[in-house]
Amino acid sequence: MGILDRVIPADGDLLAEAIKLAEEMADVRPLPLIRNDDSKLGEATADGDIFEAKKKQIARKARNQVAPYNNIKAVQAACELPFDEGIKRERELFEELVSSDESKALRYAFFAEREAQKLPDVPNGTPVRDIKTAAVIGAGTMGGGIAMCFADAGIPVKVLEASQEALDKGFERIRNNYEVSVKRGSLDAEEMEARFARMEKVTNYDDIGQCDVVIEAVYEEMSVKEIVFKELDRVMKPGAVLLSNTSALDIDQIAAATSRPEEVGGAHFFSPANVMKLLEVVKGSKTSPEITATTMALGKIIAKAPAACGNCDGFLANRSRAPFNSEMVIMLEEGCMPEQVDKVMVDFGYPMGPFAVGDLAGLDIGFAGRKRRADADPNYRMLPIADKLVEMGRLGQKTGAGWFKYEKGDRTPHPDPEVADLIRTMSKEMGNTPREFTEDEILKRLLFSSVNEACKILEEKISYRASDVDVMWLYGFGFPRYHGGLMYWADSLGTQEVYNQIAAWHQQYGDRWAPSALLRKLADTGTAFREAHTLVG
Repeated sequence: MGILDRVIPADGDLLAEAIKLAEEMADVRPLPLIRNDDSKLGEATADGDIFEAKKKQIARKARNQVAPYNNIKAVQAACELPFDEGIKRERELFEELVSSDESKALRYAFFAEREAQKLPDVPNGTPVRDIKTAAVIGAGTMGGGIAMCFADAGIPVKVLEASQEALDKGFERIRNNYEVSVKRGSLDAEEMEARFARMEKVTNYDDIGQCDVVIEAVYEEMSVKEIVFKELDRVMKPGAVLLSNTSALDIDQIAAATSRPEEVGGAHFFSPANVMKLLEVVKGSKTSPEITATTMALGKIIAKAPAACGNCDGFLANRSRAPFNSEMVIMLEEGCMPEQVDKVMVDFGYPMGPFAVGDLAGLDIGFAGRKRRADADPNYRMLPIADKLVEMGRLGQKTGAGWFKYEKGDRTPHPDPEVADLIRTMSKEMGNTPREFTEDEILKRLLFSSVNEACKILEEKISYRASDVDVMWLYGFGFPRYHGGLMYWADSLGTQEVYNQIAAWHQQYGDRWAPSALLRKLADTGTAFREAHTLVG
């Protein structure tokens, strides 16, 4: 018996033929039962190591999780046990999972992503503009990745650069990215060419004027972005959606460069843009609900997980992450080493440690952001060890050395004695005495600092909900999904425990650890982080 027992011609009598087949089957004694058919199990039963081999194969990706291993156990039970016993074992494995913390966190993450689509200040029925053509300003790593997102979704996209040379270099990088996918087997060559054909090179702003949406992805400097948006204001047709990919700069100031600030919003992609799922949709003070709704809808069209927030330095994602980024370097001043921090976070479930991620992104990016913030705030807490690395020309993987050193053609981070010596020397110059760190302190110093900042963001109504913070950390920073998200994980410890530890570090380290007013209120009332919006109003 196969998948199809009989095919009836288009002009045949379906009912009559079905009855005829049923009568024929009724004459077969006994009827064959799939449960008794072991013909497909030969390979599994012959090779006793096949299940252990599969467990080893998934070990890195399934680290700290139960469900992937229970899946293997269920298949093994189906292969090795009689049918009824196998069904019983599957049920036991399922019940073990469905009530687990891992399952609860994954279910929470599933619904958090869907909750992020609900924007209280964007009325139901707000019109969403039709996006059939797009333009991207900048053919660098980010601009090229954004262009790929449109091309992958079937939307023609024009990519604008100042010179033909820069365009050609950018398109070569795009083609290389696609060719990697073809080699891996995730994309066929014909589809690659179809996607590549949807991208058009242009060097003149007038060539993009009739596009439905334009996303600026140029250098992260306000003066540069203002020039771009003045040009966009000049050439873009009425009704075009004007978006900036800035990761931190003031959307209102960018919008002020145009005569139509209500048409301007933020669409912050995460690098690499063609891979990372998060799209942080930023609302300026004058951004119309229609533009926000359209940008959220666009995120879904190009296969992203969109989540919205208000306008502030760093917005929701990078602002909530900033204390984490600072604290991991400050711990070095106290005697910790980059490889210790990375090990703790990988053991927690991150695919890469934060220092290795910094090397991958480029240390000069964080350096430029710190300089900008220090210029704006004389009390800004600088990170001299991180700055010194950049001054030494150690920018990360692109220079072969950053926090770690790298062999040519290999992205594996190797601890570098030169960095260890630099840390010890600068720590001593700061008057610090090196000490030992526990894994628990490293983990909580990093994550609690961001939980506290997220509470401030919620307090200021930059974020609608704590679950939106979780969505951004899951999709923007690789937070382990089976922990639910930053705020969900903090809830597993309890607001009182988080508050008490932050208050203790406030006494020890000063104002950077001052507990937010919302955190104190959550602890006093026993309210979960997930319900923080109920105390904000």
